[in-house]
Amino acid sequence: MKLAILNCGMLPIPAVQGGAVENFIDYYLDYNDRYKLHDITVYSPWVPEVVNHPALSSLVNHYHFIDVSSLKVRIERRLRKYFHPNEYFNYFIEYYFEKAFKHIKRQDYDFIVLENSPGLAYKLSKRGYKNIILHMNNDLLNSQTPYHDEIYNSFVKIITVSNYIKGRVSTIRPNNDIQVLNNGIDLKIFSRKEILSVSRKSMQLEMDDFVIVYSGRVNKEKGVSELIDAMLLLKNYTNIKLMIIGGTYFGNASNEDDFVRSLKNKAKSIDNRIVFTGFIPYENVPDYLQIADIAVLPSIWDDPFPTTELEAQAMGLPIITTVRGGIPEEVSEENAILLETDENIVNNLASAILDLYEHPEKREQMSIAGLKRAKLFDKETFAKNFFAAIEETK
Repeated sequence: MKLAILNCGMLPIPAVQGGAVENFIDYYLDYNDRYKLHDITVYSPWVPEVVNHPALSSLVNHYHFIDVSSLKVRIERRLRKYFHPNEYFNYFIEYYFEKAFKHIKRQDYDFIVLENSPGLAYKLSKRGYKNIILHMNNDLLNSQTPYHDEIYNSFVKIITVSNYIKGRVSTIRPNNDIQVLNNGIDLKIFSRKEILSVSRKSMQLEMDDFVIVYSGRVNKEKGVSELIDAMLLLKNYTNIKLMIIGGTYFGNASNEDDFVRSLKNKAKSIDNRIVFTGFIPYENVPDYLQIADIAVLPSIWDDPFPTTELEAQAMGLPIITTVRGGIPEEVSEENAILLETDENIVNNLASAILDLYEHPEKREQMSIAGLKRAKLFDKETFAKNFFAAIEETK
């Protein structure tokens, strides 16, 4: 088949600037390149980092890059905002889509796959396209979405990352035909190894410390503030340490916003027990996870299907997390302690941490269960099932 892959244009493909959705696209494009299944054209913003990227040498995956940063483009986008003030998206996405569409309309695709961009179907369907598939990772299509009926009716198939997101789409109308396809991770990367790029000593941690790791974007919704509050409750346990891996937004390694500054200010009284690493390149994240004893990932919003949970269990870490969004679909009671995000969240986080701190045998059992469960979420299985879902679409 001849397929088009179109996202909203905020991050490039290949995923040289990070982005969960972009990494998943890379996974199935790599699978397609190896098995030569389909002729695929990927639409992506152009950034200098894509130059000479090995993915561009594929014979079956083709990359159509769109300039989004030159002075000429910035002027054109502003003019579009001025002359078209009431379009569906912001002027950046609208401009990107129109540039992509100029190429799309000259092609004859069997299917156009919209990656996490349901609103683009509204525009495509208005122009006569009826071969649109939605692959969605976030809660972007529900009964509160503008023009939700028109968008919903534009698709020949909807694939969601979790049953939680399927349920959100089904608030428009019940539909058992929505297909759930869990994301996967690279289990070869997220596995324990002998030589690491980091050590406890380099992170100013002691070998006998009990090290908690939080990984992911550092923002309010991820529950990092509540985790620090729990650490404050455990202030008398001086060898319980917390390592916070991540920045405020994908590759912005040097950026520190008001929220991060507020966290550091809150943690001043125990700042010798909390390490903020800032952004860490994705390929190095497994090494940081490996030097920890447990992972605490306390999302306080309905996280659709966060990969950080998959990564932690693939590294054999016992997990403390929350009953929000798609998280209960990723872990089990055998390898994770699942908490409600109610008024007791801070106390319950502290209690759960202390429980695992005091019971190494429980940690060992949870680790074994996590390693076993991780095998369900391999990127190869994800890519294989992704193309199976496309191929069975009528």
